[in-house]
Amino acid sequence: MKSVYEDVIKRDPNQPEFHQAVEEVLDSLSPVIKLHPEYLPVVRSIVEAERIIQFKVPWYDDNGVLHVNRGFRIQMNSAIGPYKGGLRFHHSVNQSILKFLAFEQVFKNSLTGLPMGGGKGGSDFNPKGKSDQEVMRFCQSFMMELFRHIGENLDVPAGDIGVGGREIGYLFGMYKKLANEFTGILTGKGPSYGGSLIRPEATGYGLVYFAKEMLSTKNKSFEGAKCSISGSGNVAQFAAEKVIDLGGKVVTMSDSSGWIYDPAGIDREKLAWIMDLKNIHRGRISEYADKFTGSSFTKSEPEPSLNGLWAVNVDVALPCATQNEINAEEAKMLAANNVIAVAEGANMPCTPEAVGVFHQYGILFAPGKASNAGGVATSGLEMSQNSLRLSWSREEVDDRLQKIMIDIHKNAFDTAKKYGLPGDYVAGANIAGFLKVAEAMTAQGLI
Repeated sequence: MKSVYEDVIKRDPNQPEFHQAVEEVLDSLSPVIKLHPEYLPVVRSIVEAERIIQFKVPWYDDNGVLHVNRGFRIQMNSAIGPYKGGLRFHHSVNQSILKFLAFEQVFKNSLTGLPMGGGKGGSDFNPKGKSDQEVMRFCQSFMMELFRHIGENLDVPAGDIGVGGREIGYLFGMYKKLANEFTGILTGKGPSYGGSLIRPEATGYGLVYFAKEMLSTKNKSFEGAKCSISGSGNVAQFAAEKVIDLGGKVVTMSDSSGWIYDPAGIDREKLAWIMDLKNIHRGRISEYADKFTGSSFTKSEPEPSLNGLWAVNVDVALPCATQNEINAEEAKMLAANNVIAVAEGANMPCTPEAVGVFHQYGILFAPGKASNAGGVATSGLEMSQNSLRLSWSREEVDDRLQKIMIDIHKNAFDTAKKYGLPGDYVAGANIAGFLKVAEAMTAQGLI
């Protein structure tokens, strides 16, 4: 396994995010390879993308000035179904970050039990501060190249950071015009043109459904529990909503400017105000402290300073902002307050060192490939509805989502126990996700 990791570094020496994702998975797979040495060729193959697509995206701003961004699509693995994974529009996007996300997506999609391979894509374009017309022109230019590489039985992208309902609509409209067909080529669509109910809520809801199952293994629940959430975007908002539904108290949220603390709890009315602030007015979370008496705002400090959000005394922590937002020292802050469980809402928001701290202190920890799989699971349900030309009710989609998250938890929990690693959700999720893909790849001749 060490030689596989060394080969990855040798081939792509300047891709630290991808290295991190590969190392975490390979560390978990050692007991599998001891029992199933025939899967070692699969390990060597699975770390290599089946296809990497990079293209330029020229677009004009409202002043008629030409800009050129880079577009990407990483088609990582299609052993169990069409490539499936989001598009991210953010200035930080590069090949390393997208390969890390695509690699994680392979195992995440496998865990859902749905027939979906793994992929990821996006651009270093940042929609923040752009007009609707500028975003539309960019999306149309982006799709003019991407459309030739995707298809309902080949690759079905979705949204991610910077790609919400507005962007999906522009992308879908351009695809329809170019391909001259109406198919479920994207998920996360609006309900008026083939989108699924619950899809906007799915990642946040699914995260809390998974955390609920984790807590139940310790005879705990969200009822009366204090919860810290980072982020204030889609995932954080709906995670907060579901925590409130289950009787918990959310006391923190954040954005890139800093974080708020409300000891009284962010109730439904306050959460509705945050949703309006972030989704409609595109404001900053600092405005919350000006609006609600008793709450406070702490400005973000440049790294390597510690984020005080994780020093708040809570029972459950749900990091929903971005990758590597919790390091070892911040994990120790959570441990010092006797946090019971940490579940990742973002993609890999906890560093490997932080995960080590959680394990050291016996804190329940769920990796994003398991706990935030609700979004892609509901995207898979949207694909099914599109194929059937049907639209399921909100209750039916939510019921299916809950069942999928319960099944993912059981699969990860039972697999960890089977391989002598009880309570290790990282190993359980990696091994369970890998075994299904490995079986399919072997059956197909590793092509």
